[in-house]
Amino acid sequence: MKTIILIGALGKMGQAALTGLSNHKVITAGRSGDVDHIVDITEEQSIRALYEKVGHFDAVVNTVGLCEYANFTEMTEAQWMSTVMSKLMGQINLVRIGQKYIVDGGSFTLISGILNVKPIPYAIADATTSGAIDTFVKCVAFEMPRNTRINVVNPTVLIEAWGVYGEMMPGFEPVPGKLVGKAFERSVDGFITGKVLYVDA
Repeated sequence: MKTIILIGALGKMGQAALTGLSNHKVITAGRSGDVDHIVDITEEQSIRALYEKVGHFDAVVNTVGLCEYANFTEMTEAQWMSTVMSKLMGQINLVRIGQKYIVDGGSFTLISGILNVKPIPYAIADATTSGAIDTFVKCVAFEMPRNTRINVVNPTVLIEAWGVYGEMMPGFEPVPGKLVGKAFERSVDGFITGKVLYVDA
């Protein structure tokens, strides 16, 4: 049994990840709500405090990353930066800071999203940062210390979230959260590293 920090546990994607982590001790974290620890991934000190409070852990699974949605011609720098600081730098900092705390041979699993492969209107910031995270994981795997592994789950829209996002994604086939959970399970319990785990219909 591994000790896993799951960030974003209360969200739809976090609940999907939980279905694949049932064999482990899961410590939940998020910006608010009924979680074990409060954390804001856009704040370095908040990330560091989370790791210090938890102490020993074998894996970090992140399922959050705030994205701003707007037409490219209307996107402000502030909207770009809020997306970059959350979905991109927030996740990079989870790894950059976490590498000093995680056990030898531990693993990080990040989140991107299918929109960098199948773009839709108004989602340029999401697509750009998802592509950057996919590239970060593929490249940084060669530099991770102490046999630490890193992967990223790149899912399409969840059935459980179709009511929110379906109108934005005509022609997309949603997938059940349990299927996405299998990708998180493969990342945490397998031996792969530097992989983008696509989950699409």
